[in-house]
Amino acid sequence: MSGFDLTGLSASFAGERVIGPLSLSVKQGERVALVGRSGAGKSTLISLIHQQVGRESSLVPQDLGLVNALPVFHNIFMGKLDAHATWYNTLTLIRPFSRDRTEVRTLLQELSMREKIWVPTASLSGGQRQRVAIARALFRQSSLLLADEPVSALDGPMAHLVMDLLRKRFSTGVIALHDVELALKYCTRIVGIQDGQIALDEASDRLNPADITPLY
Repeated sequence: MSGFDLTGLSASFAGERVIGPLSLSVKQGERVALVGRSGAGKSTLISLIHQQVGRESSLVPQDLGLVNALPVFHNIFMGKLDAHATWYNTLTLIRPFSRDRTEVRTLLQELSMREKIWVPTASLSGGQRQRVAIARALFRQSSLLLADEPVSALDGPMAHLVMDLLRKRFSTGVIALHDVELALKYCTRIVGIQDGQIALDEASDRLNPADITPLY
């Protein structure tokens, strides 16, 4: 599975509807950008999709979900915890297997962080932490990516490098993005969220930035 067809998605907080009810269908090979102002419901929608498809996806949450006390390597390795037996994961805490070390080191090299592999995650900058969460998603090797503002802490060139890497590694994805230019360049479909509902759903090549700006 890499596509999905979900109906009746909705969420409320403190008795107030935040999103939905709405339906979202994503075909294999589609890369969907969720756009809209902060508070529109993009993060909630990513979370609802993840609840439904769970283990079939690689997730980059907005809060990153990193364990500060662990080195970069172990935070990335956590992307595959459910793929291994408990003894394997326990042993990896003490002495990681060479194939995992090699794979993680290669990912970090692609993200210009090779030298950070054994550094405590707590000591990293915001942009470096974001790249660790991205490396964890890549390490998981799912065909479906769910990412919530995955490049918000990265400068222009690094944001493009990461978005290009995500496009190459994941055949299908739903990515919440604030940057309209990145959304149009790296995603095949734009879904605009406004007041918890889908206000726009169109192929990227049929849109320009001016079509999306009103959502903000």
